Amino acid sequence: MWTANKQMKVLVFGGSGFLGSYVADELTRRGHEVVIFDRKPSPYLQEGQRMIVGDILDRQAVHEAILGFDVVYNFAGFADLNASISKPLEALQNNILGNAHVLDACAAHSVKRFVYASTVYVFSDKGSFYGISKRCSEEVIEEFHRQRELEYTILRYGSVYGKRADEQNRIYRIVKQALTERKIMFQGSGEEEREYIHVQDAAKLSVDILSDEFINRHVILTGVERFKYSQLLNMINEILNHSIKIEYLNERYKGHYDITPYSFRPAGGKKIICNPFIDFGQGLLETIAEVHEEIKRNGERSEDPVRDLFVVRGK
Repeated sequence: MWTANKQMKVLVFGGSGFLGSYVADELTRRGHEVVIFDRKPSPYLQEGQRMIVGDILDRQAVHEAILGFDVVYNFAGFADLNASISKPLEALQNNILGNAHVLDACAAHSVKRFVYASTVYVFSDKGSFYGISKRCSEEVIEEFHRQRELEYTILRYGSVYGKRADEQNRIYRIVKQALTERKIMFQGSGEEEREYIHVQDAAKLSVDILSDEFINRHVILTGVERFKYSQLLNMINEILNHSIKIEYLNERYKGHYDITPYSFRPAGGKKIICNPFIDFGQGLLETIAEVHEEIKRNGERSEDPVRDLFVVRGK
């Protein structure tokens, strides 16, 4: 047993990405020594953080990187559920074999805690190859604990949103279509539901779990605000002065659950929430503003009513 109430050396695989970069920032804010390992340099690298450019499929590079660290997070891998349907081998290789490389190095170099970014899709028969790869990786983690005494915490994230997202994030894709085309084409009926958690709240909780009570535990991070997609789309439209046309295609969203992911039941998890938490409306407005600025920087077309909105609100 060990205690997390001290400065630690923490390695964050996938720390250049959306959620991983926020967790790296939160670790730095709390005084830990943070190193990021990713295939591309982080555009969010903070003062005091160090960067290693590498691939989790490179076993030797992973072993060399992990030597000397107390805690290792793994956010690296294939994160796009939709893309996993068309690229199953890439998803399985990165999420299962890549994670196994990290686990093997953690066990070999006596890492005190391994923290894995999983998903609520492990509860479901949905999720396609992405969900399968996460379920398999969870079982591999548990076996590493049994065979090599590697302590772990598995974080099962729900629908995370916020600034720094990209095309892999559904809210980002919806907002970008609204801003560039003044329309949203939603594949489903709008009755599908999600519990949204702001990325900053998710990052805070992802560091809180370093306390001893979460050793060898499964933790659910899905937020406290539950919305139908129709409510989300209407909120976006209202924020954009009702200038957006919304069209529901009423098709099955391949690989995604409608109301709940709970159809398959692996090891149970404890849900924790952030209190206070970032209001969904506030977080959504900030996300829209950032995507709008990104579109302007990239020279993409944005309709006049959208530009006027952010001029009025001082964005």
